Amino acid sequence: MNHELIVNVSKNSVRIALLNDKDIIEYHVVEGDNPFNVGDIYFGTVKKVVSGHNAAFIDVGYEKDAFLHYTDLGPNVRTLLRYTKDTIAKQQKTHKLDNIQFEEPIEKGGKIGQVLKRNMPILVQIEKEPISNKGPRLSCQLTIAGRYLVLIPFADTVNVSKKIIKKEERNRLLRLINSIKPKNFGVIVRTAAEGKEVAELDADLRELMERWEAGYRILREARPPAKIIGELSRVSAILRDMLDENFDAVVVDDPAMYEEIRAYIRRIAPDREKIVKLYNGKVGIFEHYGIEKQLKQIFGKSVSLPGGGYLIIEHTEALHVIDVNSGNQAANTGNQEETALKVNLEAAKEIARQLRVRDMGGIIVIDFIDMKNPAHKKEVYEAMKEFMKSDRARHTILPITRFGLMQITRERVRPELNIKTREVCPACNGTGSISASILIADAIENALDYIVHHQKERGLSLIVHPYLHAYFTKGLWSKQMKWFFKYGTWVRVIPDSSLAINEYKFKNKKGIEIET
Repeated sequence: MNHELIVNVSKNSVRIALLNDKDIIEYHVVEGDNPFNVGDIYFGTVKKVVSGHNAAFIDVGYEKDAFLHYTDLGPNVRTLLRYTKDTIAKQQKTHKLDNIQFEEPIEKGGKIGQVLKRNMPILVQIEKEPISNKGPRLSCQLTIAGRYLVLIPFADTVNVSKKIIKKEERNRLLRLINSIKPKNFGVIVRTAAEGKEVAELDADLRELMERWEAGYRILREARPPAKIIGELSRVSAILRDMLDENFDAVVVDDPAMYEEIRAYIRRIAPDREKIVKLYNGKVGIFEHYGIEKQLKQIFGKSVSLPGGGYLIIEHTEALHVIDVNSGNQAANTGNQEETALKVNLEAAKEIARQLRVRDMGGIIVIDFIDMKNPAHKKEVYEAMKEFMKSDRARHTILPITRFGLMQITRERVRPELNIKTREVCPACNGTGSISASILIADAIENALDYIVHHQKERGLSLIVHPYLHAYFTKGLWSKQMKWFFKYGTWVRVIPDSSLAINEYKFKNKKGIEIET
């Protein structure tokens, strides 16, 4: 299989598409104005303790106070609180925890008022990004993730990923990590560590300790609210979690991001640095790789299946509902049971992809086409589990009920992606009044005339909807050719299906957009 990561950088956001054989399997949008990423560690202040919810609200700098439940404090939170207090008072002289004395663990069923008080300084980690009108959700069980290991301060255990099945390998990794880990730090051994030598694991552990030390130095001088340890950028985090020998290319259209990604891969996997490529094409990178078109298809209410069936995806406040329909499949065969099985298997594969691409979380209810045969129901259930094996979000799948319903719960740590696939009518702008369509061509020519004669620009590029591209470029005596003779400069016309039919952009020879 061909694995590619395509990165599009714009002024206000970064868009990331993970492709598997040219099909999108994950899509992320990183907005420039959201600094609260999952994994970031903040120095905050307890603003309010709510006994009824057994929770506290913490000021970490977000417009709404973040939520911290008692169950997310962790057993050694008192030790963490003392470490935080001593560090900001300059009494904790080192980032190491060798000589730290652990406080009494908190009770599992205790009350938050026994642990936290108003205005208390506290170290917390973002567990869920702000979603809808809610602030971030927090945890005091701090972790710092690396490529092979996860470092856990104020713990002393080593756990190996359950996905590493071989007993000999699990025992080998346990022995290795126990021999190199610092005192009073716990470690989780990730699946990617399977088969790795001690030198690679030790290098990863040392890098994690360096990040903890850097956080300690920042905390000594910090005033709340303040970020103490930042998670990697979303692009680097995806690479850290997914980079393996099957990864073929990372293509990015921004020189600064290109250098950042190269530097990161050079650090974690020097032999893979050559897979990073800088895109310099004339059309947009997402347009070039067919991603814009796929996004329009994927995020609609109705999603087509390869065999003629389709899905209807509805979102409510409480859950997501997916209805599976046979479409024209039912007319192609007389065996209703076999048709239902075939469509349901196709639907299971597409639903697994939809959950990842849209990052749908919470409760998902799927209404499969009715099947009488219990073996067929089990086959669809097993297929869904197999298709979702590669999903990195925690999830639980229940078997199909007697009513043909399957229930899935999937972890949600970020707001769900929702791309509008229905566009406002480009002719009337939603008003219902139509102006002559030729006016857009006149507007473009007027803008071109101004840019050439008044701004003295040459080597221009015009980006337009594919329909307008055809209008300007088709034929021997095309509009594009007429412009060449009229203005004495060749204007490149570039199609971009992400634009509405009445939208256009001019760029100069350096690729910088010109205001018109």
